[in-house]
Amino acid sequence: MTKTILLAVTLGVLLVASIAFAIWGMGGGGLQITWHGWLAMGLGVVLSLALGGGLMTLVFYSARHGHDDIDNEP
Repeated sequence: MTKTILLAVTLGVLLVASIAFAIWGMGGGGLQITWHGWLAMGLGVVLSLALGGGLMTLVFYSARHGHDDIDNEP
């Protein structure tokens, strides 16, 4: 139980640090992002995660239903 909590806290700290570094990096060079840029970035992240999740779902579905077995070749 303690290892799980320690892992969750460590990953949470790394997530917050990476987000803070990304925001600092974008603002440090005088770069101003409009709401169009934030919208495009957000849509890109969401659609990439959806695509990755959908592909992983297909991989697990295919493996569980035997579509990956060599014996199923026509």
